[in-house]
Amino acid sequence: MFQLTQLRCFVAVATELHFGRAAVSLNMTQPPLTRQIQLLEHELGVLLLERSGGNVRLTPAGVVFLREAEDILRRSQSAALAARRAMRADAGCVTMGFIPAASFTLLPQLLASVQAQLPDVQIVLREMQTLDQLEAIGTDRIELGIVRPFAPRSFAESAAIFREPFVLAMPSEHRLAEQACMRLSDLEGEAFIQFCPSESRYLYELIAGRLRAQGVAPETVQTLSHTHSILALVDAGVGVALVPRSAQKLGYAGVRFRPLDEVDSFDVEVHLAWRRRGRQGVVDAVRLLIQEAYPVPAKA
Repeated sequence: MFQLTQLRCFVAVATELHFGRAAVSLNMTQPPLTRQIQLLEHELGVLLLERSGGNVRLTPAGVVFLREAEDILRRSQSAALAARRAMRADAGCVTMGFIPAASFTLLPQLLASVQAQLPDVQIVLREMQTLDQLEAIGTDRIELGIVRPFAPRSFAESAAIFREPFVLAMPSEHRLAEQACMRLSDLEGEAFIQFCPSESRYLYELIAGRLRAQGVAPETVQTLSHTHSILALVDAGVGVALVPRSAQKLGYAGVRFRPLDEVDSFDVEVHLAWRRRGRQGVVDAVRLLIQEAYPVPAKA
């Protein structure tokens, strides 16, 4: 099998089309350069260069092989760089999952923070629901995840990085749309669009639990997994919904958002998740940066 040294010699001669100039560019003498080209041609079983006096030109096989040789040299350099980066805590590649709701506000700010403070780190994003991210963390398909809070897992840890209140979303023509602030009791008997209890369990249980605690019973007309789908139905006049405040960024023209009063207000969280005893170095650097940039105080 040919060697990288032989490829470098061939590319130098193919670029210069002159053995003497190629030898100078490689900081070597001409006889060993010629020998390396001969060994390469012998290994391949084809003639790569035609020599006539002081003139050199590529054969058809040489033209094709030059493109491949340059590509191999580029990839070998990239591999070496990646290996060196892997030994650094401030460089490399990290695969991060995120829930769709994180893209409304948190994700763009988070990526900007990483880019500013760890410019040699590449974040590869994967849009996934929380349960899918946990499975991917457990099987090492992603290294960090932006998730909703989840039931304890033996292989995963998490920390809150974002907290926001729920707001009430209603059609712009709704009878309550002119009120500045809402009470949960205002939802009694209202057509209500709720999060899906199986696919959005955390959000469903937060909302359902608070409504039960307040003794409020709206009429659930639909259950959906994604905030944007819920707001699309609100926009169409199907009902009202409780959604995280950042959902206002979606900009549905026919939807009005109102805060809950101080007594009834309650919050939803986003967590950063990672694998226990997972890969160190750059993953830990990104994780710690995010946790320091987005501290969330414990609930009182």
